[in-house]
Amino acid sequence: MTTDIQAEVFTGNFTQQEPLPQAAVDAAMAVLNHGRLHRYNEAPDEVAEAAALEVEFAEMMGAKYCLGVASGGYALATALRALGVKPGDNVLTNAFTLAPVPGSIAAVGAVPIFVGVTQDLVIDLDDLAAKASQANVLMLSHMRGHIVDMDKLMAVARAHGLQVVEDCAHTMGAKWAHTWSGRFGAIGCYSTQTYKHVNSGEGGLLVTDDEDLMAKATMLSGSYMLYGKHRAGAGDQAFEDVRLSTPNISGRMDNLRAAILRPQLADLSRQCARWNERYAAVDAGLAETPGLTRISRPEQEKFVASSHQFLLLDWPDDAIRSVVDRCLARGVELKWFGAPDPVGFTSRYSSWTYAPSQPMPTSDRVLRAVMDMRLPLTFSLEDCHQIARIIRAEVGAAFQNL
Repeated sequence: MTTDIQAEVFTGNFTQQEPLPQAAVDAAMAVLNHGRLHRYNEAPDEVAEAAALEVEFAEMMGAKYCLGVASGGYALATALRALGVKPGDNVLTNAFTLAPVPGSIAAVGAVPIFVGVTQDLVIDLDDLAAKASQANVLMLSHMRGHIVDMDKLMAVARAHGLQVVEDCAHTMGAKWAHTWSGRFGAIGCYSTQTYKHVNSGEGGLLVTDDEDLMAKATMLSGSYMLYGKHRAGAGDQAFEDVRLSTPNISGRMDNLRAAILRPQLADLSRQCARWNERYAAVDAGLAETPGLTRISRPEQEKFVASSHQFLLLDWPDDAIRSVVDRCLARGVELKWFGAPDPVGFTSRYSSWTYAPSQPMPTSDRVLRAVMDMRLPLTFSLEDCHQIARIIRAEVGAAFQNL
């Protein structure tokens, strides 16, 4: 029997995550039952959940040091402070990112300098090279899981003396070639917010191989003089010069969230493969849709696609709104980054009026066209095929009327 595509309506929920694994529930209950939620509140001979999480994530990422914190945004701001970024300093960052990234720069009193985006939704390396002399630090956002050619980016960074902080909120478990996302720059920062690749509601992780940076970050996070409890932390000698001169800007990871995260980290590779299966189903279903531009992914990019993006390049605003509205009427929630005003999580560099910016016509053309869609693991592969059919039908119908 032939499916009536025009009559199809998707009934899934784009914000519904999978239940936490039973091992995470059991671990959380153990913490709740003993009551030692604060990371430094340990029983004799006990390894706190937060300390154990840091060890496990450092080992997973091949990093010397790891610090658990309250959010991904907090990790980013802590990274900047540890690198010595001061109020009034410029920090380079992507024009295509989410608000917590420039927000973390503003949080330390620094000034975001936005770098353009390519049609593949990665940072424009030519624009980066042109602006590199304006700052000492690049906060690189692997926005929506798209990873730029990191070999070329790090060559630009070395040539201009840029320290790189990687925002890996959307790339935990991803690689460029054989290197984990977050392991190219001085510091890698990750989010464990509900819509990321592991879920503790809120939370963040920071990794580095630099002992001095880790010591500063640990003090900043609010360790007091309890830094020796960090089993994936810097050695005591690294704290001698910073333990009294570094402000406590409390943002610690607690044992409850750490307990929830540890079983999820153990299952991360399997979950990443499941996301990519769903991405592949949607992406294949959108192939050769008239008027729709898919995002190319180079072979070296070992991505984790918990969301899907495509472009409606050079479409008028009313036609894009029509696609969004018509898809929504059929149960498919698309987010448009090009909307004149921010909606939900979506906004553009020009929306953040606390940060000065100049129009970037090439990037603005891309940003106007970005359509974004979550792919929770609660979706089956057949759900993804149906979603693609609906998008394909509505984009095709709208394109015929342009």
